[in-house]
Amino acid sequence: MLISKAIFKQSVLTLSMCGALAASQGVMAYQKGDIIVKAGAAQVSPNASSHTIIIDSPALGDTGVNGVDADKDTQLGLTFTYMLSNRVGLELLAATPFEHDIYLDALGADIASSQQLPPTLSLTYFLNDPNEKFQPYVGVGVNYTAFFDGKAKSALDNADTFELLANLATGGPVGITSVENTDVELDDSVGLAFTAGFDFALTDNVGLSMSYYHIDIDTEAEITTDSNLGKIKASVDVSVDPSVYMVGMFYKF
Repeated sequence: MLISKAIFKQSVLTLSMCGALAASQGVMAYQKGDIIVKAGAAQVSPNASSHTIIIDSPALGDTGVNGVDADKDTQLGLTFTYMLSNRVGLELLAATPFEHDIYLDALGADIASSQQLPPTLSLTYFLNDPNEKFQPYVGVGVNYTAFFDGKAKSALDNADTFELLANLATGGPVGITSVENTDVELDDSVGLAFTAGFDFALTDNVGLSMSYYHIDIDTEAEITTDSNLGKIKASVDVSVDPSVYMVGMFYKF
């Protein structure tokens, strides 16, 4: 998973300082059938972009408002790799749930929050000789992101916001004076994932690891509310496409 730039730089320095210690240890060898478990800090940093918000019901149309974004979050990251050969592994990325605030440029405020889990299954290829302590790798795989526990914030859960969006869609007043029970739901996503990283052995079984993932996540957010004019439904397509950074330790069984 991911970390701040300061922690990331500090971790790189730590890895370098561990080089002298590792040189005196036994040689690590990746072999077919090995299981490698990693744990550490993982940060999801969205690179979000969005289409415009559409008011679907009543059929008011395109508001012309886009600029939906999401903030980063750091959680516990775990990976489990099964070595299919001494160079090729099958890796599963897991984590504790991430929570992201959702921001709308047009309002200059957070409008919602949502949690997500992004399990990712990748085929990885290790570039160095299996007996080397330093093991860089690259990989490609598939990601499934499940969104849940979406919540509207006060900037969205009010009549003025919906009247503004409706005005932009129709070009004139609509008459929304009250809203309640505002809800936000995001569709789950399936997409490609690319990864690169390295393992650095400290002993035959223990070492440090750093990894990077770029994940293709596309979702549709649906916003619903009960207003004085009836139920209003709006939707917006969002490309999250996060960068994921993880730094931690591994143990080879």
